[in-house]
Amino acid sequence: MSDDERMRRWRMVLGSEADPETGTTLSAADRSVDAALAALYDAERGEPGTKRSAGLGSSAPRVARWLGDIRTYFPSTVVQVMQRDAVERLGITRMLMEPELLNAVEPDVHLVSTLLALNEVMPEETKQTARDVVRRVVVELEERLAERTRAAVTGALDRAGRTARPRHSDIDWDRTIRANLKHFSPSLGTIVPDRLVGYARRNHSVQRDVVLAIDQSGSMAESVVYASLFGAVLGSMRALRTSLVVFDTAVVDLTEELDDPVDVLFGTQLGGGTDINRALAYCEGLVSRPAETVMVLVSDLYEGGSREELLRRARSLVDSGVQLIALLALADSGTPSYDADNAAAFAELGIPTFACTPDLFPDLMAAAIRRDDIAGWAATNLES
Repeated sequence: MSDDERMRRWRMVLGSEADPETGTTLSAADRSVDAALAALYDAERGEPGTKRSAGLGSSAPRVARWLGDIRTYFPSTVVQVMQRDAVERLGITRMLMEPELLNAVEPDVHLVSTLLALNEVMPEETKQTARDVVRRVVVELEERLAERTRAAVTGALDRAGRTARPRHSDIDWDRTIRANLKHFSPSLGTIVPDRLVGYARRNHSVQRDVVLAIDQSGSMAESVVYASLFGAVLGSMRALRTSLVVFDTAVVDLTEELDDPVDVLFGTQLGGGTDINRALAYCEGLVSRPAETVMVLVSDLYEGGSREELLRRARSLVDSGVQLIALLALADSGTPSYDADNAAAFAELGIPTFACTPDLFPDLMAAAIRRDDIAGWAATNLES
């Protein structure tokens, strides 16, 4: 890299205040990119001690032009970061309150979280646009995760139904041969199977009950998006009876909305306090077959209700045979904040407690359906 190029890059990083030090003259293209960055990250210096002011101002046309500019100059991943910074640093939530501006935004999970948080104060003329934006993100996530989830869960259900005494039409010949290779008879020139491997005959009845309990406090916003999507995917599988419950200090059962994840998401209300015990009490009432039930609690475990009652109820669920799993986060955004004391208490009760990424959730559900050791699965598959 030449010295001129190195100085140009430093000038783009440091902004216009570095002009005297770098001695760099920007090209027209670089000046356009620099202006888009300056509108967000630079501010004019006021008198000593005064707060630096933002560069986008309150003009809707100016915001719209800026949104168009950054999509021209930067890749979508960078655009999404800049949009989040604009909302957080400059407070321009009005960017998300007008349909023409919302249409210009690059959608991602974080934007969906923001829209859900603004749902109650969003003007009616903006709500349909917001739903369209959310649906675009949901479709992208479904393309990435839905088929993998169905395949992993279906495979786990098939394995759970395997039997050593199958009918002839149910024999899994591939696995039977591999299981009996040591019984090859040279004189007969064939394998004499010691045992048969196959699948138990199953009707179309439900094989597993799945209960998803989602903490919708503000810190769990990204997890709410992913958990709602997975709830809709699992709800579409006839071999599962899936219930989806969201909670803060109140509990809302969104099971009837599972055919449309967008409806599920707009049925949530991010923010507020948290009463996990109350949510588990409701979920306990949904359990009719404890030994066939997987319950996934998605929460940072910051309890606003009775901690003693929460731990008592969690123990009761485990003792009844329910496979209870606590996910501190279901998100891509790194190490979550969570109540370490409650997480440790859950672990002592034998409840696997950890954070999980969306890409690993299908495998987690498959392991839970097979009744694998989930703590062992987490130790193998998740970073410490």
